Formats: sequence, C-alpha cells, structure tokens
Amino acid sequence: MRRLLDFVYDGAAAVAALFMVGLLGMVLLSIISRQLHFHVPGTDAYAGYMMAAAGFLALAHTLKRGEHIRVTLLLNALKGRWKQGFEIWSLGIATLLAVLFAYYSCKLAWQSHEFHDISTTSDATPLWIPQIAMALGTVVLALAFVDELVLELLGRRTRHNPDEQLRNE
Repeated sequence: MRRLLDFVYDGAAAVAALFMVGLLGMVLLSIISRQLHFHVPGTDAYAGYMMAAAGFLALAHTLKRGEHIRVTLLLNALKGRWKQGFEIWSLGIATLLAVLFAYYSCKLAWQSHEFHDISTTSDATPLWIPQIAMALGTVVLALAFVDELVLELLGRRTRHNPDEQLRNE
C-alpha cells in the first residue's frame, strides 16, 4: 500500500511538473507572438489554468516531503504525549479541511460540467476541464492528510526537521 500511495503522490507531482513546462510554453508563446506582431488567443487563460493545475497537483507531494509551511512555535514547546496529542489534533483538523476542500472542488467541477459553464475570455473553454486538475489535486491532498494521520496514530510518521538556517532566503 505504501508503494501505491507514494506512486500517487509522485505521479501527481510529475503531472504538476508537466503543467509547469506547459506554463512556460504558454508564456514564451505569448512573448514571441507579441514580438512578432501576431496574437494567439487564450494564451493568458491557458497559462493561468496550467499554473493552477501545477499548484494543486503538487500539494500532496509537498506535504509528504515536509515542505509545507508549519507554525511550530506551540508544537516545539510541548513534550511527550501532549506533543503527540496536538499533532493528532492538528492532523485531524487538516484532514477534515482537506476532505471538505476536495469535496467542494469536485462538486464545482461537476456543476461546471452540468451547467455548461465556459470561460468568459475569447477561448470559451469549458471550465470543468481546468477544474479537473484542481479537484484531482485536492483529492490527492486529502488522501495524503489521511495517510499522515494514520501514520501518526500508528507511531510511524516520518518527522521532517529541516535546518531552518539553510532555508532562509
């Protein structure tokens, strides 16, 4: 099961990377078309769709690598069972929020499909198509939070303690 979950997280990150490459292509196409005095309709909209897809699809992978921003001031002050209890409580709340986010993201994409909602820009893209990436990304994020919660309850969760001085920019 662990290998399957890691494959899902890594697969979502790989698709996010592909969307980042697509975003670069859209931006370059937009720049080149302006310099050569021709217009490709929809490049701005599609760049936005790809940026949103890349962001949402990378969420779970980022969580599993311990790269999400966490405020650990209170957590670092706690010890023993209090610390573990606070971790479980925090992960429980985060899991609930992630599941709600996934549910409403999927509902939004479904409703956009049902109502034939289209983009207001000149490309008139059916909005459910770019919203699928958001829905998929939030579902994988919710899965990752459930995974983290279960690992914490079983005492097998990996602790990520990055050296903060290396991360200052």
